[in-house]
Amino acid sequence: MNEYHVLLVDDEEELASTLVERLGYRGFDAHYSTNGQDALGKLREFTYDVLVVDLKLPGMSGEELIHTIRAAYPNLPIIMMTGHGASELEGGKKPSGVYDFLIKPINLSNLIAKMKEAIEVNELKQK
Repeated sequence: MNEYHVLLVDDEEELASTLVERLGYRGFDAHYSTNGQDALGKLREFTYDVLVVDLKLPGMSGEELIHTIRAAYPNLPIIMMTGHGASELEGGKKPSGVYDFLIKPINLSNLIAKMKEAIEVNELKQK
């Protein structure tokens, strides 16, 4: 399996670090940030294949972060997650530019499948 580069953005550091560790066991090169500003810094330093963003973040919300990322990295696949449900999304719909939306607690197998799917769809669109 190719090693995919993943950035998880979640203010729950324990969850993010655990997901990074578990993804590492499955062949992913995963990093995490606990806020939007740190995530933007990591995006400037490293190339990621997919981004997983929590809806609720301190300071810059997940939706604001996605909007900022879309402007700078229009082809980066993004998956959004939340522990609060889709009702918190404006109109109950995923934000523009988001590949998929997952509800916490995150099922690791489902997350991996969605990340691979998002990367593959993105690669097809680039051809």
